[in-house]
Amino acid sequence: MGLRDNIRRVVPYTPGEQPKIKVIKLNTNECPYPPSPRVIRALKEADYERLRLYPDPVCDGFVSALSEYYGVGKDQIFVGVGSDDVLSMCFMTFFNGDKPVLFPDITYSFYDVWAEVYRIPYRQLPLREDFSVDPEDYMGENGGIVLANPNAPTGIAAGKEELERIIAGNPESVVIVDEAYIDFGGETCLPLINKYENLIVVRTMSKSRAMAGMRLGYAFGCPELIKYLNDVKFSVNSYTLNMPSLIAGAEAIRDGEYFGEITGRVRATRERCKAELKKRGFEFADSMANFIFARHPEYHAARIFEELKKRGIYVRYFNKPRIDEYLRISIGTDEEMGAFLSALDEILPEVE
Repeated sequence: MGLRDNIRRVVPYTPGEQPKIKVIKLNTNECPYPPSPRVIRALKEADYERLRLYPDPVCDGFVSALSEYYGVGKDQIFVGVGSDDVLSMCFMTFFNGDKPVLFPDITYSFYDVWAEVYRIPYRQLPLREDFSVDPEDYMGENGGIVLANPNAPTGIAAGKEELERIIAGNPESVVIVDEAYIDFGGETCLPLINKYENLIVVRTMSKSRAMAGMRLGYAFGCPELIKYLNDVKFSVNSYTLNMPSLIAGAEAIRDGEYFGEITGRVRATRERCKAELKKRGFEFADSMANFIFARHPEYHAARIFEELKKRGIYVRYFNKPRIDEYLRISIGTDEEMGAFLSALDEILPEVE
């Protein structure tokens, strides 16, 4: 047996490009606006001498702010280093059986990576032709279910009734609803955590709270499931969130007025961009996220992607089955989207 026989090897998740030069960046679904002014003020006023001390392992200040804002018990909240960390902990904690975990074939591409790295059996279920979820597909035996809502990269939001049907139909499985984009549209499943003990709802502060650089994520569920998550977390790393992140997270949650303002601006820009893309012949589902997943019937997505990149505009292209004709276009400011649309007007007549 050689050295490499004992090394775990997986194909990692590939994030969107993070160019070092100044570009119009519409490829990673970040918020185009800065964090709340309260966040900036709190960070300036923070006692950085305390950096010599370990941060609060139970993250009480941040958890208390979440509890007050969402009206749930502190024992119903789990926090982590972005929703990726939270989801990773969920996979590690809840998916330990022999039956396959179920999630769609077109969805957040980290799900199959976690399944591979943790040696979790899984099955990817094809979405319908219109990229919607069929609840019937999730009624068979399984070891757990993961559904992003609104879905990524399609932007389509399933109805709350459809999701509740899946949750209710799988009482012996943990169902994770990943609501990374719910603040831009769709109906949240959060109220259902008090009705179903098998539900975990995951959120992030990277999108609607403009805090991607701070890495803050959280989950809601019944106290028993949250305890199991914390047991695993404290067995891996007790101090996951640093002091500045905890301060910033609490202040961002408390500023509901600013949150409403920037999410409203993103939604308004998204709707205007939908209308403009339709004028240019693009086809897409009705996105409820902070991006649009669009194709043009006459021009190949890969060529449009490359031509936009030459002009310093980055969008996301997935060279994968069923979606290789689509571009995922994050919603930027009105000025950024105007530049994007102007670039399309240059590109489309030239691209074969």
